[in-house]
Amino acid sequence: MAKTCLCRFCGKVFNAWSNRTCCNECQQKEEEEFERIENYLNRYPNSNAIQIAEGLDISPFDIIRYIDEGRLYVSKGEFKSIGGGKK
Repeated sequence: MAKTCLCRFCGKVFNAWSNRTCCNECQQKEEEEFERIENYLNRYPNSNAIQIAEGLDISPFDIIRYIDEGRLYVSKGEFKSIGGGKK
């Protein structure tokens, strides 16, 4: 059964067979946004959702949505202080 969805980019109402957040016309925008996130993570690999959102001027909820969709993964890393931890 098709579901009624609302595009997060243009606000258009559309029908889809799965939960989608953008219409076919805005799919390219979403792919470009995801590519920007991937590039940011390649440059800053230990970033969290808030840091990514602030760095790219997007909503942290969009980052979380990509995690929920399985497009981004959460990893447990080690954070070191600036300067190598020397006091």
